[in-house]
Amino acid sequence: MSIEIELKAWVDDPDGLRARLFSFAGLETSFEKADSYWFITGTGSSVPLSGVRIRRETKTDPDGRVSHALWVTYKVKEIREGIEINDEREFSVSDDTAFEELLRRLGLEKGIEKNKRGWAWICEGITTELTEVEGLGWFVELEIITDNDTNEAVTAARFRLLELLHKIGIKKDRIEPRYYTEMLREKAKPGPFPYLD
Repeated sequence: MSIEIELKAWVDDPDGLRARLFSFAGLETSFEKADSYWFITGTGSSVPLSGVRIRRETKTDPDGRVSHALWVTYKVKEIREGIEINDEREFSVSDDTAFEELLRRLGLEKGIEKNKRGWAWICEGITTELTEVEGLGWFVELEIITDNDTNEAVTAARFRLLELLHKIGIKKDRIEPRYYTEMLREKAKPGPFPYLD
């Protein structure tokens, strides 16, 4: 079991934050992530409310090496005091077209899409991403992976996340508790997918 404990916060000065992160975290990896979310629109679905996400990801390492990956993810999600706690399952697939056809045959439909680009570091054991979400703006995402979601584990992770947020100069009132897909849905026309990631 892989539990993500994470937060995201709005960033007003992405260039300044990138320079600050580079000053103590070193070289970064750049990335582009294109996500599509698939949902069953009927009732009685065994698919979690977060749906199924297909992610097409391109990373460029500090040495210039480029890699491509295709990930399928589903999560059971929860927010506690602005911190996301996600029980995530993820696996790779080799053929996105065939996998999307399988989802259609199982009765799922493509919902919202999300595109992100930015840079990633490991800061004090915390995955740190400076991310531009198309249609929304710039965010910093801080994430800790753990094997449990006990109150003690979440409290300890929350403390570490907030400590790093303070260190990089972002105030707590900039934390965004909503999911990106929720914000994107609010900007778009109402659709048939009420439970987006």
